[in-house]
Amino acid sequence: MRLRAVELMERAYAPYSRFRVGVAGLVDDGRVVAGCNVENAAYGVTLCAECGMVSELHATGGGLLTAVFCVGGDGRALMPCGRCRQLLWENGGPGCLLMTPEGVLPMSAVLPQAFGPENLRHAEG
Repeated sequence: MRLRAVELMERAYAPYSRFRVGVAGLVDDGRVVAGCNVENAAYGVTLCAECGMVSELHATGGGLLTAVFCVGGDGRALMPCGRCRQLLWENGGPGCLLMTPEGVLPMSAVLPQAFGPENLRHAEG
C-alpha cells in the first residue's frame, strides 16, 4: 500500500502549498483504493487525498476500509488531519488499521470517542 500511496502522492496537484499527499487503502474485498490531494486557489475547496480515496471506494463498489497508509512528500507515513480521520472512521470503523508515524494503530486509538453513524441512529430514537 505504501508504494501505491507514494505513486499517488507524486500525482498530487499542490501548486500553492507544495505539500503533496497520497493515500492508499485496503478494502474488505481485497481491492486497493487510492487518492491524492488536489488544491484550489480558494483553499477551502481543496480536496484531501483521503477524500479522493473514499470517492474511489464508493465509485468502485463500496465496502469497508480495513487498512490505510497515508504519505507526505518524503514518502513517509503521515498522520491524516482531523477531517480525514473522521472520513476514515466513517468508511473503516474503529478496527481500520492506520499506519502512523508511530506505527500501526486502529482508528479507535487514532480517533477515540468518535462520532459516527450509530450516534445518528440513537438520535432517531
